[in-house]
Amino acid sequence: MSRHHYIQTAQNKVYQKTIPLLKIKRNILAALAYFDMFDYPLTYGEIFLFLENKYCQSDFNDAVNCLISSSTIFQFDKFYSLKNDPNIATRRNKGNAKAAELINKARDVGRLLIKFPYVRGVGISGSLSKCYADDKSDIDLFIITEKNRLWIARTIMHCFKKLTFLINKQHHYCMNYYIDEQQLQIVEKNIYTAIEIDTLIPLEGDTVFEQFYAANVWTRGLLPNRTLRLSTAKPLRKHLIKSWIESLFNNRTGNWLDDTLMKITANRWHKKTLMKKLNMRGTVMGMAASKHCAKPDPVNFQTRLINRYQYKLNSLFHETEDKIAQ
Repeated sequence: MSRHHYIQTAQNKVYQKTIPLLKIKRNILAALAYFDMFDYPLTYGEIFLFLENKYCQSDFNDAVNCLISSSTIFQFDKFYSLKNDPNIATRRNKGNAKAAELINKARDVGRLLIKFPYVRGVGISGSLSKCYADDKSDIDLFIITEKNRLWIARTIMHCFKKLTFLINKQHHYCMNYYIDEQQLQIVEKNIYTAIEIDTLIPLEGDTVFEQFYAANVWTRGLLPNRTLRLSTAKPLRKHLIKSWIESLFNNRTGNWLDDTLMKITANRWHKKTLMKKLNMRGTVMGMAASKHCAKPDPVNFQTRLINRYQYKLNSLFHETEDKIAQ
């Protein structure tokens, strides 16, 4: 082999390694950028889990070290962030401790709510599912119901929630996302919903959550390193009162009632949206209501968040282009 050919071969190998390394760096920055919108730094393992592609551990480690040495990302104890601010790690530690307390309360809430008619699964969603909370945090809950009985279940549960205002416990019962067994797949398929699905903490209904994850395997295309775990979900148990109430509506009357409650609720929420009423977070109140789903209107928060994330990524890649190419 000539000296020229040897040098050219070596250069090609370096070039081939540089391209994947650049891609890994971009993946790392993308993962950190998403959670940076919530001032939430990630651990080494969490960054790896939220990468959009699979990489070997050694290449991932090299990319992280390169980003740190170029001051593109910053490390504070076990956390990594785009911000050069040690207070962000302190904030996360406090938030994790607060979340541990709320998750214990959420388990009690789940044990209660699973006894309601037509409820088949209860899980923790929102910031609490990422193990973060502060003094203003709610317990956001993800509810799976029997097929074609979502609106009966939701109405009964929200009537109960009205009572929790009397004892100032309404923040423990934020049941804001419902789907039923007929349509377990989440319609919106994007990085936001993928992260929300893969960070859910199932509390009750192990079987229905297995079916839910099976219906949403598409998330692996966006988060291939995530492993879905069901260890926290308890099996569904029979409750006499629950079974008795369900038997009263497992007929045509139940079909009519479910449809009627859906129409009444959807109309009421539509009026709130037209009046531009704001929720506690300052977002216009809106609900996406269908036969098999009741959830916050994606346009009000989800779409805006994704647009904000994309803008942040474009700016970040432009600002760090020279650094990450090294």
